[in-house]
Amino acid sequence: MKYYVGIDLGGTNISAGVVNENYEIIAKASTKTNCPRPASEIAEDMAKTAIEAVKKAELSMNDIEWIGIGTPGIADNANGKIVYSNNLGFNDVPVADYIHKLIDKPVFIENDANAAAYGEFVAGAAKGAVNAVCITLGTGVGGGIIIDGKIYSGSNMAGAELGHTIIEMDGPQCTCGRKGCFEVYSSATGLIRMTKEAMETDKNSIMWKISAERNNKITARTSFDAMRSGDKTATEVVNKYIKYLAAGITNIINIFQPDVLCIGGGVCNEGDPLLLPVKDLVKKEVYTRTLDKNTEIVIAKLGNDAGIIGAAFLGNALSK
Repeated sequence: MKYYVGIDLGGTNISAGVVNENYEIIAKASTKTNCPRPASEIAEDMAKTAIEAVKKAELSMNDIEWIGIGTPGIADNANGKIVYSNNLGFNDVPVADYIHKLIDKPVFIENDANAAAYGEFVAGAAKGAVNAVCITLGTGVGGGIIIDGKIYSGSNMAGAELGHTIIEMDGPQCTCGRKGCFEVYSSATGLIRMTKEAMETDKNSIMWKISAERNNKITARTSFDAMRSGDKTATEVVNKYIKYLAAGITNIINIFQPDVLCIGGGVCNEGDPLLLPVKDLVKKEVYTRTLDKNTEIVIAKLGNDAGIIGAAFLGNALSK
């Protein structure tokens, strides 16, 4: 049996897992990232977390084939560097060298969304596909593209920024500097913004009651929960959100025509009330709607494990 270590480096947590050749996580460890601080210190904690996961798996580093790292931002695997990550405050960080000094194993690095997409491709909702696209609906809209079984990251290593395509010219401001991005409308953050705006226009909406019961918190669940209670304003918010999400997904399918497009992130916990109307709209709008075969739209299966599993198998993905 072969074993690999996958590290999911985030702005809040560092998570590491030992994954066997059957794509099963057999042990995990995690620690806080504690940004901002020097990259060398964060890399040291990544190595310590990896070693802890290996010990929990009752293995030694001699049993590990390689270490894969999924990181926010632009990753240059050829040179072992994180070129830029605004979430971590990294610029041109030689992360592979830092890890090598502590663990004598090959190190592979890739963007975290790409790593998660690869995880879904080898072991999750996109398993069996040749071409796949994965999007994650979280604080932003992350994207990962798999073409002919290989991660596509573009000539400048910053491909798959699918959340920063325009849905509505001169729409709300996006953090990337543009206005009206797919991310502004279809992220969990975008759904919360639309929910708040709708609540301000309807003081009698059930959404106010739901929010009050949750310590006055408005989340991505608020509008969906109120919709299920028959609230008209909440239903309008959900329908609007689904319309924007379907528009962005249709754009992605029209460009890449993947076998599978999988959607991840907390918003997807809504399941069929989200997925089915999105699929219906895309079916009507996609360019290939008259063909017998079209992209299958599915909910991601691996959750937070996707990044660890995908990172663990970067040695396969990046050495092809």
